[in-house]
Amino acid sequence: MTGVLHDHEVFEAERGRLVGLAYRITGSRTEADDVVQDAWLRWERTDPATVERPAAWLTTVTSRLSLDRLKSARHTREAYVGPWLPEAATTEPGPADHAELAESVTLGFLALLERLGPTERVVFLLAEVFAVPFDEIAVVVDKTPGACRQVASRARSRIREGRPRFAPTDEEAWQVTAAFLTAAQAGDLDALVGLLADDALAVSDGGADHHAARRPVVAERIPRFFANLATRLDPADVITPRLVNGQPGIHVERADGTPFTIAFSVAQGRVHRIWIVINPAKVATLDHPPIP
Repeated sequence: MTGVLHDHEVFEAERGRLVGLAYRITGSRTEADDVVQDAWLRWERTDPATVERPAAWLTTVTSRLSLDRLKSARHTREAYVGPWLPEAATTEPGPADHAELAESVTLGFLALLERLGPTERVVFLLAEVFAVPFDEIAVVVDKTPGACRQVASRARSRIREGRPRFAPTDEEAWQVTAAFLTAAQAGDLDALVGLLADDALAVSDGGADHHAARRPVVAERIPRFFANLATRLDPADVITPRLVNGQPGIHVERADGTPFTIAFSVAQGRVHRIWIVINPAKVATLDHPPIP
């Protein structure tokens, strides 16, 4: 006998959470789906009588597999041409009282996590976002609980300085985004300036094969940048409002077959960050099931 039959409902009840965990660790929806499939194969081969707490067991396995993938991808990311952004994802609302969960799936937060080494990233996410006890985190990263507390503290300090502003994606955020896009299409530079925060940045990820700004575009250059972008759109391009990683945005299906996605971070009535995902491989994942 090569394996033990399981109640599949046990795993399926955890699948969404595991995909969300793996995605936040790896920054890749593609990798997250592969990790969870690997976790399923291990779950299927495990005697359920030996698993006292299935949710904790699956969290440990998924975290370890994600950490391995993250370490393997490190060199590729360091050699990436231009800014690196995570794969875009569709999200579903989480608990209303857990803002950290919603913030942790935004493109800005995931990009900020690139400041951390693989182990730091896993410890930080498990401790700060998923509230996993340090004795369980220790098993994942092969350190003592005390060492994990120190890692989490250092990671928290490194993240705090660059932590993006976060506000719920409400009607005002959509209104500001719509006004910004309308002004860009009209070439109204004054209106664009009025909608931007003083420290606004626009970050584009096109990878090596697709044209994109190789450096973040600073606030004073964003109006002209977006007005020029609007003039390059074809009347046949299909533009769809879309919630991207929990933030207001658009998805553009271009007539030439090169789609791209834009997400906006809006707080206090101003646009603070704009994330432009042009790399087609990172846009295709928007069609995957939502991440909680």
